[in-house]
Amino acid sequence: MKIPYIKLFSIVVLVATLASCKKWVDYNPREDYKITDLEYLKSESDYRALGIGAYSPLQWLNQLVPIGDIASDNSVSGGESASDTKSLQDVDDFTTYSINSTLSDLWQSSYEGINRVNYMQQYKAANPVGTAINFAGKDALYGEMYFLRAYYYFTLVKLFGDVPLFTDKRLTFTDSKTLSRSPKADVYKQIEADLTAAISVLPTVQVEKGRATKYGAQALLGKVYLYQNKYDAAAAMLDNVINSNAFTLVSDFASIFLPSGENGVESVFEIQYTNASATYDWGHPTRGQGNLSVQQCGIRNLSGSAAMPYANGWSFNLPTKNLQAAYAAGDKRKDATCLDIEAYILANPSFGITYQVAPYRSTGLYNQKYQPRKGETSGQVELNYSNNFRTIRFADVLLMAAEAFNKASAPNDTKAQSYLNRVRRRAFGDLLHDVTTTGATLYDAILTERRLELAMEGERYFDLVRTGKAATTLGTLGFKTGKHELFPIPQSEIEVSGLTQNPGY
Repeated sequence: MKIPYIKLFSIVVLVATLASCKKWVDYNPREDYKITDLEYLKSESDYRALGIGAYSPLQWLNQLVPIGDIASDNSVSGGESASDTKSLQDVDDFTTYSINSTLSDLWQSSYEGINRVNYMQQYKAANPVGTAINFAGKDALYGEMYFLRAYYYFTLVKLFGDVPLFTDKRLTFTDSKTLSRSPKADVYKQIEADLTAAISVLPTVQVEKGRATKYGAQALLGKVYLYQNKYDAAAAMLDNVINSNAFTLVSDFASIFLPSGENGVESVFEIQYTNASATYDWGHPTRGQGNLSVQQCGIRNLSGSAAMPYANGWSFNLPTKNLQAAYAAGDKRKDATCLDIEAYILANPSFGITYQVAPYRSTGLYNQKYQPRKGETSGQVELNYSNNFRTIRFADVLLMAAEAFNKASAPNDTKAQSYLNRVRRRAFGDLLHDVTTTGATLYDAILTERRLELAMEGERYFDLVRTGKAATTLGTLGFKTGKHELFPIPQSEIEVSGLTQNPGY
């Protein structure tokens, strides 16, 4: 498999042609000031620094969220034209090919994260020179690594199905043809094992925000069970998070997505971004520490008075009228999800707002949850937005648990209703919209609630696929059963590593 080099600690050593076999055997790269594995993992700080490096590829997965809505009925690609970021346009049209650059980047970023974790795993017992480095908190640090590896593999299996599976060491370029695609069931088995191991050693609270916790691992494992229709296991695992009383729903839904709402009482796990980086790379715009997807969904050529809070953007990932219409009257999530720019201008005439209507597939709506705002970026502004992704929210946990209890071998619809209605009561601010149905009708209500609660957070397409509802919901948009449940394996991996392609591509 073609794996991109690890930027944090390149360990590729280039050796010039040597005069003799003896010279080759005796050669020590240190003599030429070459940096090798032997220089790493000599202290606790080394292990912790490399552990931080294993988190970085999470930031590079920022296109996973827009894809999860653009591939569904929640949003359209938008942009300047049909050729603007063609990779997203193809996802929208269900005309994706194996040369899709966005999907290739997600593949490579996920495996970069896996490779970094595996490097840590390779030297868990002893460093490259055979010395055991032990310190307080080492097991918990490795729990974070197992959580990360599970997240990266979960990302891959959701997108591509069967994928190459390796866990014992860092792969090198010479290993590229030694692996084939492992069955999805085997990948899920490894994900479950990693999360179970993480749960056993992770703390319930981390001093540094953004690090994996026991509750985050339990929530992710519950989600992994749900994706496999292991409802009993999912219900029990998710109930651990709910019954911990460590999380609650904030009263103001819209506040979750403001800077003041980051890492709040509803946050189970967030991917952290920052606007503090002075570096940027237009060649790899997703590979920084800022959140590119925020810039993408902003309003094009926007201007107005100093009091106007929003910043300029590229008009991608536009909510559909279908999504907007799905919200019932009085649902506070509607305006907190779909920004109707014309209605906003009418309500705020003093702002003097002007803007360019999205040139391609305009819906008149913009992604309010991740709408770029002034003061959230710096430096190269387009690439440095600091908005975290609210990757697992407590509301998501409640709705997953509601689904699991409804579909369990011994259904508990009373509990499912309770969890569902906690979310609905926050949405409407009253008890008048509680759901009292049971069975299949309750199941459909839970799935509908997931759409409304988690819209524009990248869940919709994957929910439709895993529940078998993609064909009926997306068929008129181009979805084909037996093909579009998965995305194509990147062509570069087929050519370099000899991997087989998904059906229909």
